[in-house]
Amino acid sequence: MPNIKSAKKRVELTKVYAARNQAAKSQLKTSLKKCEAAISEGGDAPAAYNLAAQSIDVAVRKGIIHKNCAARKKSRLAKKANAAQ
Repeated sequence: MPNIKSAKKRVELTKVYAARNQAAKSQLKTSLKKCEAAISEGGDAPAAYNLAAQSIDVAVRKGIIHKNCAARKKSRLAKKANAAQ
C-alpha cells in the first residue's frame, strides 16, 4: 500500500478507470454477440452490423481497443453479414 498521498490517489483513480474500461469492454462484447446472433438467426444483418460497427468505433475513440483490432473485428463481421445475405 502506498504511503505518499499522491500515490494513494493514483491507486484510487486506477480502480475507477479500470472499472470504466471493463464496463466499456463488456458493452462492446455484448454488441458483438448480438450482431453474431442476428447474423446466424437470419435477422436484420445490415442493421446489426451497423450497430456493432458503431460500438467498435466508440471503443476505439475511448482507447479501449486499438484501431487495427477494430478494423479486424469490423472486417470479420462484414464478411459474415455479407455471407448471410
